[in-house]
Amino acid sequence: MSDKIIKKEDLERFIKALQQDYEVYAPVKEGDYYRFQLLKGDETVDLNFSNTQLSPKSLLFPQSERMFEFNLDETKEEAHILKEAPKEFPPSVIFGIRPCDAKALRLMNVNFDNPEFQDPWWVKRRDSTAFIGLGCNEPRSTCFCTSVGGGPFHEEGLDILLFDLGDLYLAKALTDKGERLLEQGGVSEDADADTKKKADALKQEAEDKITSHVPTDKLKDKEALKLFDAPFWDEVAFACINCGTCTFVCPTCWCFDIQDEVQKTQGDRIRNWDSCMFPLFTLHASGHNPRSEKVQRVRQRFMHKLKYYVDKYDNGVACVGCGRCVNSCPVNIDIREVFRLMNEL
Repeated sequence: MSDKIIKKEDLERFIKALQQDYEVYAPVKEGDYYRFQLLKGDETVDLNFSNTQLSPKSLLFPQSERMFEFNLDETKEEAHILKEAPKEFPPSVIFGIRPCDAKALRLMNVNFDNPEFQDPWWVKRRDSTAFIGLGCNEPRSTCFCTSVGGGPFHEEGLDILLFDLGDLYLAKALTDKGERLLEQGGVSEDADADTKKKADALKQEAEDKITSHVPTDKLKDKEALKLFDAPFWDEVAFACINCGTCTFVCPTCWCFDIQDEVQKTQGDRIRNWDSCMFPLFTLHASGHNPRSEKVQRVRQRFMHKLKYYVDKYDNGVACVGCGRCVNSCPVNIDIREVFRLMNEL
């Protein structure tokens, strides 16, 4: 794989060249926040962000998605027959995705694409999408990616990784798809040894700036029932207001609900994001709810990410250390403290 140079004054031209063949999504500033938007011509790509408020996972796993459609008109031949809702899977590029968010999409693969089950829409979107990552020169104080198998310039899940070196980017192609993207974007200047050395130094400097660290070494060996019955859950959950913000901003949460919506005789079966923090999430049709209490739902969230996932998939925790839940929780529940409590029980 090759290392190329993209001068900052040439970045817009590079993106426009990609737009000839791809739908390009990139971070755009809206008020005080950044979010990934489809570039249609008048948006300004802004890479001067620490992280977007939400990860771009919705581009592969939409917050709300029509799955099937049906008709209830008894006079129609196709009445009561489910049909897959029309969908398109155009070649796309997610430009500027942070390494933690790219790693998160790889973690989500175990749910949507595994030997037993494959979600066809997730698989098609993932396979038609290329990922151009932007390394973190200045990690936030709440970032702890290096503790959970990642890093400010982690390469997993990316086709290209960009290093911001001031007046230029070093573009490191990581896959054949990445090589083709650089070629299609007209990027041909090879990075010299001095530029590569600066990129390596930047990576080390960024890793050294991460001050938050969490322990994970004992989680695999803990007995699940002992963690489940640990004495600290009441204290952890005490302040929680079950708003679900932590799961909404999390780049690795994949819970969803499926509902039918009908207007007159036309119906849609829709998949929506859901949250294990909501009381209705586990409510049975019988009226029984196995997690009716707040503390049970808080425990479930952390046990899933830091224990059940660890035991089932044996590839680390279901957390990439982005710190979004720490920054967004209105009552200051801190997953880093829960890491410590669970690991040291």
